[in-house]
Amino acid sequence: MESATVTTVRPMSRRRSRGLSERRLATLMVSPSVALIVLVAAYPIGYAIWMSMHEYSVRVAGLSRWAGPVGLGNYKAALSDSAFWDAVKTTFVFTGASVGLELVLGMVMALTMHMAFRGQGVLRTVILVPWAVLTVVTAIMWQTMFDPQLGFVNNLLGAVGLTNDTVWLGTEPQALIVMIVADVWKTAPFMALLILAGLQVIPDDVYEAARVDGATAWQRFTRITLPLLRPAILVALIFRTLDALRLFDLPFVLTKGAHGTETLSLLSYQTFAQNRIYGLGSALAVLTFIIVMSVSFLYIRIVGGNLRGLEDAR
Repeated sequence: MESATVTTVRPMSRRRSRGLSERRLATLMVSPSVALIVLVAAYPIGYAIWMSMHEYSVRVAGLSRWAGPVGLGNYKAALSDSAFWDAVKTTFVFTGASVGLELVLGMVMALTMHMAFRGQGVLRTVILVPWAVLTVVTAIMWQTMFDPQLGFVNNLLGAVGLTNDTVWLGTEPQALIVMIVADVWKTAPFMALLILAGLQVIPDDVYEAARVDGATAWQRFTRITLPLLRPAILVALIFRTLDALRLFDLPFVLTKGAHGTETLSLLSYQTFAQNRIYGLGSALAVLTFIIVMSVSFLYIRIVGGNLRGLEDAR
């Protein structure tokens, strides 16, 4: 009995000791990066929070200098303004629609690029071209295509018997639809690239065993590909969701935020830099930061739990 107890306890002690050592090593290796991030990010974030609690504007009469602290006054003004909630709605509608479409298209592109056929390299290059184009160039290109006078979209719709006089970027919700389409066209290849990386680490033996057992193509996709791709899909969703939540350049070039396309980042910029209401603009920026950080926290909690579940299952 004594011998059995010793043989049971010793391996556990060795594992615990090795785990603590690895944790210390990881902490030491990550500490310089964490210190650098805190050093770089702490000052601008802290200064933005400080400015958001003061009043200053060069556009409002009597406020051409610091008017002193106002506490949470700017936050109350932002939260009671319908423009803020309209921007929140636009940001989340855009994020949900664009990331959902990018996931579906990215999956199709990744499966196509993963297939072995002649000309595979050329296809991969062509699919990835939109991702390499600058966002500003993408916005100008789509703005031209949907222009009622210069673009070909209305002419194409007229040729097939549909309406050909739509002012796409001058009405709601057409302007938001164009913005979503432009973003999906540009960033779906990025989603495909991340999913393709996940596809390439799935062993062929798994598919071969499924074929021997008589599994159809759909059964192999739903019972092998999708479960094994879950970590890659979750990471891709994190990147794209956080990127979409802070979208700025695409609506800035396409519509300047008009006709229901004003996102949170664009509203903060226009209040702070264009209207030069620095206190309120800083409050909007801090609120945007809090929303993005909250979504990031939820994602990390969900993704972390799922990835730990996968590791335990293995």
